Amino acid sequence: MYDYLIVGSGLYGSTCAHELKKRGKRVLVIEKRDHIGGNIYTENVDGIQVHRYGAHIFHTNSREIWDYINQFADFNRYTNSPVANYQGKIYNLPFNMNTFYQLWGSRTPAEAQAKIAAQRQELDGREPGNLEEQAISLVGRDIYEKLVKGYTEKQWGRSATELPAFIIKRLPVRFTYDNNYFNDQFQGIPIGGYTQIIEKMLTGIEVRCNTDFFTKQAEYRSLAKHIIYTGPIDQYFSYQFGKLEYRSLRFESERHEIPNVQGNAVVNYTARDVPYTRIIEHKHFDPVDTPHSIITREYPAEWQEGMEPYYPINNELNDSLYRRYRALAKADTKVIFGGRLAEYRYYDMHQIIGSALKDLQSMS
Repeated sequence: MYDYLIVGSGLYGSTCAHELKKRGKRVLVIEKRDHIGGNIYTENVDGIQVHRYGAHIFHTNSREIWDYINQFADFNRYTNSPVANYQGKIYNLPFNMNTFYQLWGSRTPAEAQAKIAAQRQELDGREPGNLEEQAISLVGRDIYEKLVKGYTEKQWGRSATELPAFIIKRLPVRFTYDNNYFNDQFQGIPIGGYTQIIEKMLTGIEVRCNTDFFTKQAEYRSLAKHIIYTGPIDQYFSYQFGKLEYRSLRFESERHEIPNVQGNAVVNYTARDVPYTRIIEHKHFDPVDTPHSIITREYPAEWQEGMEPYYPINNELNDSLYRRYRALAKADTKVIFGGRLAEYRYYDMHQIIGSALKDLQSMS
């Protein structure tokens, strides 16, 4: 008999497991994959830390969260400065004075602001009715056409005119020559990858990989007084109201026998006719001196059964469906539902840790 059964060894589940063990609780973690760490899992491939499930960059404004994660690894000073490739031309991201100079030759904030303001006028003051109109109202037609439209349509698998305006509530626009994508005070990548963080969190805790909670539910439920569940909330309730929708990703990695392929960790491909959204070059996240390099292309995909759900589609229909599942979850006093899939929302890593620590307060 355990005090807690934790379903899933991602950042939420592992943070809970670590803190509960510190309280003297008996914890069992089960994980359906063949490794711990969820989507932040990294693996050493010929000396390079490869982010198997896409790029993960830790950033936060919270000193408490930053200090918390740093107890498990040393972080470098990585600054996220992606670039965009549109039809062979390179533009800086997020949208800043470097981008505006590349687009229009604007040298001052006033020149760039005037250009964007003029392009916004095409909406003629009307309220944006879809994502395309929302983006134009924020950044104008040129930036939308070259750097937003194609990327967004690939990401969501739908025309921008068919997507709701709320998906792009805001776009980062910076009238300085600053390529730092995040505004957070603390930012970095763990030297040696993310997996070590999860390994340290789970030290001294029983972990069973290749173990699917749903294959032997009754048995696993009988093992513990309490359950912390981090999987899809609709699956937990046997999809009784229907399935929540997601977007998924497919990854293709290549090894190149040169030390530097693209010169940057992240290059977004914003044209609609390029099937992938971005290429990441792993060695630039956690720099190492190797004669070879590994890149990964990311292809968005419609989620289907058996695929990994990455991005919840938080439209009115899905959010209404989630609220029905959430009502069932609140009525189940033995189970705590937490994390990206159980809460049907997109979380950054610092938010996951913050959510786990907050939820732990209710477990005391």
